[in-house]
Amino acid sequence: MPLKIDDRKVDGVTVVELSGRLVLGKESASLRDAMKRMASRGDKKILVNLAGVNYIDSSGLGTLVGGYTTLVGSNGEMKLLHLTDRVHELMQITKLLTVFEVFNDEAAALRSFQ
Repeated sequence: MPLKIDDRKVDGVTVVELSGRLVLGKESASLRDAMKRMASRGDKKILVNLAGVNYIDSSGLGTLVGGYTTLVGSNGEMKLLHLTDRVHELMQITKLLTVFEVFNDEAAALRSFQ
């Protein structure tokens, strides 16, 4: 199943909705391209909703980290929303939970950007 990427603006925050598999190949490349596009149009606050991601590999994790690094380097912020159990476990094993702010409630996540 290819990765589907949709985004919307909510109170100055770009909410990126992902669904499908975030894996090596065109899936990771499409997310990387989308993140670059958002950064180039000046989006500095990005909330990535991973509720629809049913599988993520190391390349997918690397793409998230790359997006985070790019945003932080340009005085932006990137936070994660609705990690599945599997993704949460991977983030915990790789210690990425110490890097990303993670939320289970969209309203709380949006407030955290203020």
